[in-house]
Amino acid sequence: MTADGPLRIGILGAARIAELSIVGPARAGGHRLVAVAARARDRAEAFAATHGVERVVGSYAELIDDPEIEVVYNPLANSLHGPWNLAALHAGKHVLTEKPSASNAAEAAEVHEAVAKAGTVFMEGFHYLFHPVTLRLHELLESGELGDLRHVETMVAMPAPPDSDLRWSLPLAGGALMDLGCYSLHAQRMLAPWAGGAPRLVAARGGEKAEAGGVDEWLDADLEFPGGATGSARCHMAHDTWQMSCRVVGSRGEATVVNFVQPHLDDRVLVRTAAGERTEELGRRSSYTYQLESFAAHLRNGAPLVLDADDALTTMRLIDDCYQAAGFPLRPRTVLPDAG
Repeated sequence: MTADGPLRIGILGAARIAELSIVGPARAGGHRLVAVAARARDRAEAFAATHGVERVVGSYAELIDDPEIEVVYNPLANSLHGPWNLAALHAGKHVLTEKPSASNAAEAAEVHEAVAKAGTVFMEGFHYLFHPVTLRLHELLESGELGDLRHVETMVAMPAPPDSDLRWSLPLAGGALMDLGCYSLHAQRMLAPWAGGAPRLVAARGGEKAEAGGVDEWLDADLEFPGGATGSARCHMAHDTWQMSCRVVGSRGEATVVNFVQPHLDDRVLVRTAAGERTEELGRRSSYTYQLESFAAHLRNGAPLVLDADDALTTMRLIDDCYQAAGFPLRPRTVLPDAG
């Protein structure tokens, strides 16, 4: 693998999210989309033709073993994040994976160990963290304008997908917390520098999807930070409307990022203090583009990278804690056929 030039990226699957999450950012950064593989070759061929991927390979395993590919991007179903992340790491590849990075904390721990052995870069794609709206929220806390952190509210909700959607499948590691709530939890975890440390789970409750045993339709988690601040992390996958907000309340004021997960749709940060109210607009450039730029800067220039395997494992442990506290089973792991 070279230490310069464009990234050489291979894509697992032909998921629609890949157009926003990797195709557009790769084009913006001048990186190469070397290959794509999908369960159905015709889908991979259509994806490659539409998005300018250089070639199609016959299987995920073939893509991972391709010597020309240095970065594997994994947007597969949740249940396939862990096993294919492990396979890519064992092949010595860098990995950019959609979240969550595994089906449960035990599997995430195996990924963590594999990263250490591989010596390659592993990052869970919490793209929101790289966008100016989130960076601005952190700046407001760092500056002291909002005072001491007292409370955090995160809500990530969407209208219900069809009953046949894989996100309603327990064997495929589905559920509101896995698909949406991981953002709510992660955004709160990232406030640790201004809250005396990482939050701990106090309580969690949720509602089960009808006729989808063990799958959460919604889940609310109550958190507490060492400095005394409290947190409410909510998610709902059958909500009336889309909502992806993050609100922080301090001793001197408060700020709300209206859509921290999709700032390309709404880039407003609403600030209210004793001095008055204002709206800041931070730009609608894709958070995924900022993310890939940061990933590439780390690989090519050694720039700091704020997300790693340690962070992914900590998030997955908190997800498992929430499921257990709310009375849901942990998501089962998937073992690949050739993995024994």
